[in-house]
Amino acid sequence: MDDSAELPDNWGRWGEDDERGTLNLITDEVRERAAREVRTGRAVSLAVPVRPAPVLSGPFAPTTTTDASPVQQLMVYAGSPATATADVLLVTTHHPEMTHLDALSHQVQGDQVYPGEPLARSVTPAGVRHGSTTAFAEGIVTRGVLLDLAVDGPVPADHSVTPEDLEAAEKRQGVLVESGDALIARFGWVQTRYRGNPMPGMSVAAARWMHERGVSLYGGDLADSHPSLEPDLPSAMHRVALPRMGLPLIDAVDADELAAVCAELGRYRFLLSVAPPRVHGLTGVPVNPVAIF
Repeated sequence: MDDSAELPDNWGRWGEDDERGTLNLITDEVRERAAREVRTGRAVSLAVPVRPAPVLSGPFAPTTTTDASPVQQLMVYAGSPATATADVLLVTTHHPEMTHLDALSHQVQGDQVYPGEPLARSVTPAGVRHGSTTAFAEGIVTRGVLLDLAVDGPVPADHSVTPEDLEAAEKRQGVLVESGDALIARFGWVQTRYRGNPMPGMSVAAARWMHERGVSLYGGDLADSHPSLEPDLPSAMHRVALPRMGLPLIDAVDADELAAVCAELGRYRFLLSVAPPRVHGLTGVPVNPVAIF
C-alpha cells in the first residue's frame, strides 16, 4: 500500500495563494519551443462533438448520464415577426461526453482546495473564489506531446498505465516529455468509455512520473483506472494530480484523429492551444483543444 505522504505534491511550491498550479511551468521559453513545432499549419481538434438536446417539456434539469446530451438548448426568437434567432443553453460541464477543462477547485483534498485553501472559503454558493476557471483567462498555449498507448488496439480494461508504459511510448514515437509540456494520452476508448467497468487509466505511479517530468496539463480519452485496479490508492488523476499536484485536466478528449495525423506525419509533438470561454468563478469549463502542426 502506498503511503499518502509519498504522493506527489506541489502545495506551497508557487506560493500559498497560487491558483495556476502546474501551468506555472509554461514559461515564455516553453511557448517559444511550442511555436517551433508549427511547420504546415495543419490543425486538429481534440474535442468530442456535442449535439444539443432541445428543451421541449418537463423540468429544466440536466443529467450527467451518457444517455443525455451535456447541452440542453432552448431557442429564442427576437422581435415580432422574428428578426433574429438566439439560444439559451444549459451546459453540464463535467458530463462524461463533454470535453472540458477541470479547474483546481473541482477536487478536494480533505477539507482543502489546492494549495491548502479551506474549501468553505474557496467554493461558495455565489461561485468559486479560489482555484477556479479564472486561472485559465489568458488561455493555455504550450507544446503538446501525444503518447499513443493504443497503437495495437485499445488498452485492456484491466490495465493501469505505468511509467514503463509511458516511456515505451516515448521510445516508440521518438519523443520526450519535458517540463511545461502538455501530455495527451490515447487509450483507444473514445467510443466505449463509461459504458461499463472496469476501465483502464493512469496509475498513481504514472501521476508521479508526470510530476517528475514537469507535465503542465493532462488530456486523455480516459484518466483514472477503475478503483478495483488500485484498491488501496486514490484515483491517480482526479484525486492526486488535480488536487495535490495542481495539474489541470482536460477530460473527455477524443485523440483518435490526432493519433492518425501524428502517424501520417511521423510527428508526435505539436503546438497545443486551449482557449476556454473567459467565464470566471467556475469549477470547469467546456473547451476545444486544438493541436497545430
